[in-house]
Amino acid sequence: MVDIIFVLLIGVVTGMTTIVFGFGGGFVVVPLVYHLVTASGEQPGQAMHIAVATSTAVMIFTAGYATFAQWRSGNLLRETLVPLIFYIGMGAVLGAFASSLLADGTVRLLFVIYILVTIADCLFRPGFLVKPVRAALSPSTLLIGGPLIGVIATLLGVGGSVMTVPLLRRHGFEMRHCVSSANALSIPVAVVGALMYVGLGWREMTGPHYLGYVNLALLGQLVTSGVVGTVVARKWLPKVNDRLHARIYVLLLILVLIAIGV
Repeated sequence: MVDIIFVLLIGVVTGMTTIVFGFGGGFVVVPLVYHLVTASGEQPGQAMHIAVATSTAVMIFTAGYATFAQWRSGNLLRETLVPLIFYIGMGAVLGAFASSLLADGTVRLLFVIYILVTIADCLFRPGFLVKPVRAALSPSTLLIGGPLIGVIATLLGVGGSVMTVPLLRRHGFEMRHCVSSANALSIPVAVVGALMYVGLGWREMTGPHYLGYVNLALLGQLVTSGVVGTVVARKWLPKVNDRLHARIYVLLLILVLIAIGV
């Protein structure tokens, strides 16, 4: 019972971070599911794969709902989505397949490295904490960066927000536009990734709670409470200025690193 309440509370937090930071739930869900599956002792050696797959499935719903809400609020900009979304979708297929070839511990190590590099990049490279002049995404950024975001996002179950938000930020967009676009850009990653993880884990996993690598029980609880979290964030969380928004974003990444590293 305690575990269920804890999962529901984390689901609410997931919905809130999806709206405010564009995380799509991945950076909250992955550490949670990893620790729960590890502590349960079920599916030994697969905890990180289950965490990534379940997180990816959760993002279909949380990022989808958040995108709809942000579209209605007028925060989505076409130039931040097209054509980047198509390149990210292509990379998502490769990322899910690559994850199935890696050991559980390797995926966890890559997750930690990814967060560390992103934190360092946001703190020490100019262009994130202080917004630069707006510039269009170059063809090379789209052609190389788009597929790379898709690969890493699906491989680690994070939805790509920790690459798309800094990328768009460094091209001069306000945090509210970066966050809104990150949710929309997470949708192809979530759909493609979830389908791939279901197929890749079809014969690997056993038990009534699993569809491939996706834990259906946790998925249901996290999606339900996640929607509640998005509603709470939209209606009651105060708006923050652009510079403070960027600093809180980095702080949250540090907390996620601590959570997955414990």
